[in-house]
Amino acid sequence: MEAYLIDAVRTPFGRHAGGLSHIRTDDLAAMPIAELLRRNPDVDPASIDDVILGDTNQAGEDNRNVARMAALLADLPVTVPGVTVNRLCASGAEAIVLAARQVASGDAERVVAGGVESMSRAPFVLPRPDTAFPRNLSLVPTQVGWRLPNPKFARAWVDSLGECAQNLAAEYGIGREAQDTWALRSHLRAQDAWDKGLHAQRVMHVDGVPRDECVRADTNREKLAGLKPAFTVDGTVTAGNSSPISDGAAAVLVSRDPGENPMARLVSSATVGVSPERFAVAPVDAINKALFKAGLHFRDIAVWELNEAFSAMVLSCLHLLPEVDVNRVNPNGGAIAYGHPLGASAPRVIMDLCDQLRRRGGGYGVAAACIGVGQGMAVVVHVD
Repeated sequence: MEAYLIDAVRTPFGRHAGGLSHIRTDDLAAMPIAELLRRNPDVDPASIDDVILGDTNQAGEDNRNVARMAALLADLPVTVPGVTVNRLCASGAEAIVLAARQVASGDAERVVAGGVESMSRAPFVLPRPDTAFPRNLSLVPTQVGWRLPNPKFARAWVDSLGECAQNLAAEYGIGREAQDTWALRSHLRAQDAWDKGLHAQRVMHVDGVPRDECVRADTNREKLAGLKPAFTVDGTVTAGNSSPISDGAAAVLVSRDPGENPMARLVSSATVGVSPERFAVAPVDAINKALFKAGLHFRDIAVWELNEAFSAMVLSCLHLLPEVDVNRVNPNGGAIAYGHPLGASAPRVIMDLCDQLRRRGGGYGVAAACIGVGQGMAVVVHVD
């Protein structure tokens, strides 16, 4: 059996403390699920076998299985179960792949998959003290990066993601100018995609927010060059060539029955591990593995989508993938412009991949993401 992506919808991706920040995370997750079913009236909500959502934080309103909460809030029947998965930045892709496996194995007929993240609403947590009546207690932010790391981990493993990415860029001779150039490319292409209406069929309006808030049409080389390093005094990674902290949610209908005009067929997927400080190039091994499983070569791929955690990350991967035609990578911009709401990012990448393949007349495409703590994931799809 095979698994098909039938339809997909997402919220706009909101900027930090922006237009979506007042919405509870579980409510945000419910919105595209409800919209997906509204758009597909022939699908009986009771026939949904499962709801699988990726979510990275799970420390606030997304605690205790936000997928189940979102299913209930979306008015799905109480008989429809839900499960939440966490593979950090690839959590939403993991959800889609798990849904496809359920369908392809015959365990399910149709599944709703996707992801959510409200980084604006990520809470502070208070660690449980090791001793009674402690004199000092400190709140720990959960918005991004490590929290409460185990002291047994190697020091390099728990460096900030931006610092790790810029270290790899330096290793490959990728400087600040190249990183800023890629960031500008992302914003200009994302703005052009919105101007051309390429996202109109996928992005629902939410509380007066009609489009992604982080896309900066007014950015330029001078503005990017004027930003200070974000992670080290003499570093090359800045706020301008990094993905912004964002809020958003996405939902995809995965089915055994392709219907009349499916978005795509999921062909293969692969997840790999690397040393945590080299997480930024983990997509390279994942891509190679996913292509091998699909029996494909680089020349067979019409479109590539690499989730842009940092320009340094994308350029490092491309440095190690000389077979990839850069003109086919992120043709409509990436997460540096759109935003990176962790649990929802990979579904956005997969949606954009499928839609771009359709515009090109079909073919094979690859979506890939780096993952903190040293993992990478890639998904291969085919559009007829």
